[in-house]
Amino acid sequence: MLKRIAALLMALLLALPCWAAAEDEEEDLTIEEYVILGDDGEEYPDEPPARVLTPRDDFINRIIDLGHTLYVKANGKAQKAASSSDIYVCKNFTTYLFRKNRDDFRMAAYPNVTLKIPDNLPAKQCKPYYYGLLWKDVPASEGNPFYIAAEFRYDSSLSAAENLALAEDFMREVKRGDFFQMSADYQYGIGAHSAIMIEDYDPATDTVTWMDSNMRGKKVNGVRYGIVQYAEVKDVTWWASAFCKKKRGATIYRLRDDIVYAADAQ
Repeated sequence: MLKRIAALLMALLLALPCWAAAEDEEEDLTIEEYVILGDDGEEYPDEPPARVLTPRDDFINRIIDLGHTLYVKANGKAQKAASSSDIYVCKNFTTYLFRKNRDDFRMAAYPNVTLKIPDNLPAKQCKPYYYGLLWKDVPASEGNPFYIAAEFRYDSSLSAAENLALAEDFMREVKRGDFFQMSADYQYGIGAHSAIMIEDYDPATDTVTWMDSNMRGKKVNGVRYGIVQYAEVKDVTWWASAFCKKKRGATIYRLRDDIVYAADAQ
């Protein structure tokens, strides 16, 4: 009888490591349930931390939100875009959105300088290119919070196809909040045009999304009226074809990273 009891106790003791191992395996599996493997095989948290809204993000959001407000207010009706005081002229529209929101922001490097958006470069200074493809070169120390993120200039030493490919790649540099300036010759007219990109370039559809005023418009009794556009979407080839012409081009202007709130500037 004692031998049988001893045998049972020995069997129980031998089984204990197996139970411990099983418990360890369960714990490992539980940990793995909270990990996601990406397409590249790397491990990522199940819920990545939310992106912190920076002052720069806030500035861009306010500009885009005001553009949407004006778009809704216009309700599809053409707005007067004939004189230098009309905010619905293309460059006036983008400038208005910037100026209405700038006072709450500064550059950390120049905390006491009011932000300003440069005017278009005069036609004589654009030569040998046509007017409208870039702004005046205003230094940051004088309030310009933008830098050139990308630029395209038609190169006559290259073929039309080569230029178009470069222009398309240029458009793929677009980021949300970029101010866009071009000298165009396309279905809506010939000349300078300004727009603001409201989404990053989308590689899935090869498109960009923007807002502007007076790209499309009409004349009434000789007076120009422009349509306000918001969340317009076109592929990069459509855009590239607009400015990929001899003596024409385009520039992408991007806000600096050191945008801060004016109240926090020192």
